[in-house]
Amino acid sequence: MFIGTYTAMVTPFRDGKVDDSALERLIKAQIRGGVDGIVPVGTTGESPTLSFEEHIYVIEKSVQFAAGRIKVLAGTGGNSTDEAIYLTVAAQRAGADGSLQVAPYYNKPTQEGLFQHFRAIASATKLPIVLYSIPGRCGIEIGVESVRRLARECKNVIGIKEAGGNADRVSQLRAALGPRFTILSGDDSLTLPFMAVGAQGVVSVASNIIPKGVAHMVRAFAIGKPAVALKLHEKLYPLFKDLFIETNPGPVKAALAMMHLVEEEYRLPLVPMSPRNREALKTTLKACGVLR
Repeated sequence: MFIGTYTAMVTPFRDGKVDDSALERLIKAQIRGGVDGIVPVGTTGESPTLSFEEHIYVIEKSVQFAAGRIKVLAGTGGNSTDEAIYLTVAAQRAGADGSLQVAPYYNKPTQEGLFQHFRAIASATKLPIVLYSIPGRCGIEIGVESVRRLARECKNVIGIKEAGGNADRVSQLRAALGPRFTILSGDDSLTLPFMAVGAQGVVSVASNIIPKGVAHMVRAFAIGKPAVALKLHEKLYPLFKDLFIETNPGPVKAALAMMHLVEEEYRLPLVPMSPRNREALKTTLKACGVLR
């Protein structure tokens, strides 16, 4: 099962290419921080701007640098079923532990289309699959009944990253899927509320910069220490919010650059943060103890 804290990794660039040394440095920091796994080449990893070759390369390097110490849940979704299958098979070959499958974006399939899409991917791989519902980016939600059908008919569909901003949907998913199906929060600021109604962890953006804090919060709640988890949530909440003051991964990459961990380099159409928002983020990073 994929439970606990999974970091939605940024993809570091230098001079337009993937920065291997920075990626290794980031992954080693995640291991030291106590996270349960990493998610390379998802939204936070700027996956839409990577070529197929780069996408697979980052997964291969992530598996290499993780070295079996934490799990690698590779982002291999797409709005083309054939493309998603191609990337997922490549991730399996690279040694990934699982696949994160985002709902197809832009083409807005029906629920039956979603079911057929994910079923085709599941049948093409032995990897465990975690679905990813994020209607704010994709324009569609993976319906609860569609998730239930997929879990029933595809034994390797074992979980969902829920990023719809609605704790009630977590309750609906838990009631429909039972205790063995994994539900992960897709929003740092909602991790604790979601866990209170049945989620078992988070795919976190914030853990790129504060892996120990996020992992501690999630673990505290999981072992029955909600007061400790709440205290950490309250401390980290301003950072959870300001990491989305502009489109992800702009703020988290800017924060990592302020920490001298990556070059602040994006691929168009993403651009650096506005000066005003950058200063607001820096102030929050200092208040939370990330920067001095």
